[in-house]
Amino acid sequence: MRLLLLALFLIFAVAHLLLPLGPLREAQALDPGLADLILTQLRLPRTLLVLGYGAVLGISGAALQATFANPLASPDISGASSGAALGAVVGGYWLGLTQPLVLAACGAAGALGTLALLVTLAGRKADTATLLLAGLAISLAAGAATSLALALAPSPFAFYDAYDWLMGNFADRSLSQAAAALIPASIAAALLLRHAHALDLTALGEDVAASLGLKPRRLAMEVIALSAIAVGACVSVAGAIGFVGLVAPVFGRHLTRGHPGRAMFPAALIGAILLSVADLVVRAVPLDRPIPVGVVTALFGTPLFVWLVVTMRRRVTA
Repeated sequence: MRLLLLALFLIFAVAHLLLPLGPLREAQALDPGLADLILTQLRLPRTLLVLGYGAVLGISGAALQATFANPLASPDISGASSGAALGAVVGGYWLGLTQPLVLAACGAAGALGTLALLVTLAGRKADTATLLLAGLAISLAAGAATSLALALAPSPFAFYDAYDWLMGNFADRSLSQAAAALIPASIAAALLLRHAHALDLTALGEDVAASLGLKPRRLAMEVIALSAIAVGACVSVAGAIGFVGLVAPVFGRHLTRGHPGRAMFPAALIGAILLSVADLVVRAVPLDRPIPVGVVTALFGTPLFVWLVVTMRRRVTA
């Protein structure tokens, strides 16, 4: 199954880079250098961001679900994405920190702050209802603070400029922006993958994990911090993308027979594929103004989210 996921990942990577072929052929006929420019300056950054961001959401979602012992924990539901957006807005529009790497640090700081608040309010082993309510409250508060920061920003066009980005947008991103997001996100994601075995052991219970030499609390703090860095860096460049970090780990756990740690790698591939599909849909729809990618993922992800909530409720009441 992993080989199939890798094959799909490569297929969508090539599709993102080359499709549609029409503009490339026209550019090649006019000037071979123009076709190279389109590939390297327009399509390559978008491809890297889409696949990298999707993989980060898959890994972070699986790690958070294992840490909170709850399949509804994800970067968007926990408030990490909203906090990252707030951090990027404050850094970019209020503090004037427009350098991509510094802006990525602002996004990571915002995500880390909201995840720390979630742990404070709900606890690390919160039940589903508590996690949902706390995450919803944090997301709403961060969203309201983001809107207020944009409305009161020194630039009168801040709200209009940030709208498409806040909803998820991969268009017109440069290689430097992609690098600023993906380099810290990739390092954090790689460190999360190193904790796969430890997260599997903590699923047996904290007492068992402690008897095997692990420190569950320290592990949880590291996972939360690394997830915040990975997601926050990507949000600062491409905006908040919902539901991918929730959906991808669900399928990842099915492929690994319920092992939360081992689900991170397949969840990364599934997240990259899902976000790639959503972005290809956006590019394929012939509209004068493209639909934000976050809208597409929400339309696909909402039914599954409702199904997960209903399924968990039935298990509790059974």
